[in-house]
Amino acid sequence: MHHLPTIDHVDVQGKTVLVRADLNVPIKEGKILDTSRVERVVPTVAELMRKGASVVLLSHFGRPEGKVVPSLTLRPIVQVLSQALKQEVFFANDCIGESARTTITSLKPGEVCLLENLRFEAGEEKNDSLFSEKLSRLGDIYINDGFSVSHRAHASVEGITHFLPSYAGRLMQEEVEALQQSLEHPQRPILACVAGSKISTKLELLKNLVSKVDYLVLGGGIANTFLLARGIPVGASLVEKEMLPLAQNIEEEARKKGCTLVLPIDVVVAMEHEDALFHQETGLNDIQTNQKIFDLGPSSCQLIKNLLKEVKTVVWNGPLGVFEQPPFDTGTTDIAMEVARLTREGKIFSIAGGGETVAALNSSGSGKDFSYLSTAGGAFLEWLEGKTLPGVAALFDASRITSKEENKIKEPA
Repeated sequence: MHHLPTIDHVDVQGKTVLVRADLNVPIKEGKILDTSRVERVVPTVAELMRKGASVVLLSHFGRPEGKVVPSLTLRPIVQVLSQALKQEVFFANDCIGESARTTITSLKPGEVCLLENLRFEAGEEKNDSLFSEKLSRLGDIYINDGFSVSHRAHASVEGITHFLPSYAGRLMQEEVEALQQSLEHPQRPILACVAGSKISTKLELLKNLVSKVDYLVLGGGIANTFLLARGIPVGASLVEKEMLPLAQNIEEEARKKGCTLVLPIDVVVAMEHEDALFHQETGLNDIQTNQKIFDLGPSSCQLIKNLLKEVKTVVWNGPLGVFEQPPFDTGTTDIAMEVARLTREGKIFSIAGGGETVAALNSSGSGKDFSYLSTAGGAFLEWLEGKTLPGVAALFDASRITSKEENKIKEPA
């Protein structure tokens, strides 16, 4: 990919700027449980405010399926946004109607408003061009700061870029540059950690990574299926027997591409994950028929840590064990702390993404030391799978609208 067009490439002074954010935060009984998505959009909005723009925030919330669902209003986000930006954020009761137009018209440079849930309009998820055009009439410039929604070809993500000069916000810029550094222009050797309960959910990811990385470390149920495909009994552990031929094909493809597949050499087992007090470490040849694998063993962890000393880039998706149930979080924590240490010392570039992954790394206290933690789930996975993300591709589109001379891309000073 070429250079991403960003805020650096456009003069926003006196302009109305539409910013697509992902404010789809967890809310229970009107209270926001996690404000991290709000906090991540603040740098872009604050910068636009300082540069004299009137900022209009666009977002979806939940799945109202094109209907107005009062329980899925974005109104509860306003207070948290106002606190994060340290000034009042105005709210429009619709996203393309009279309330939106009136609220936006009344904005002064440096002021911000949030429009109502985009998915209250059926045209949003259908990527309807008429809805995209109506959205575009609300502003002069479009900024996509929602990488986590950019795998969807929706009106506010892809369609609107056909009607307005379009650029990346700071969060989008961070995400894309980190992902480019990890897989498109990486320092080698590269090690990827991939784990999860099922191969079927990460099949495209595995197929793509074996042709791009030097070491592919597998954990969780995925590793169990690969072990069984090698003829190693895994007791009563979670496996996908129907995926055994595919696991063998992926392993063969890895050999052809020069990618070393790294599977556990010892494991932590129990009858059930609730039986944490009765867990035990065991070699692969000693797993009993009624035992289940719930984590990597210490020798497996040491093997991976030895490999980490040889690599320059680490990509991580999925906890390596049942991290939410101690002591089955030990393997994930052990490896994460080593990645964090090597990152702090400047020896590797590390990126991780996916909700469970980030939760596991933050739980271990190692997340803050990774080079980058992606806020995205599906978009992060699709990028690693080698897919084109519509929202990102639209920003690189050479036919992007530049309706006014001053909005044409210019090299930053």
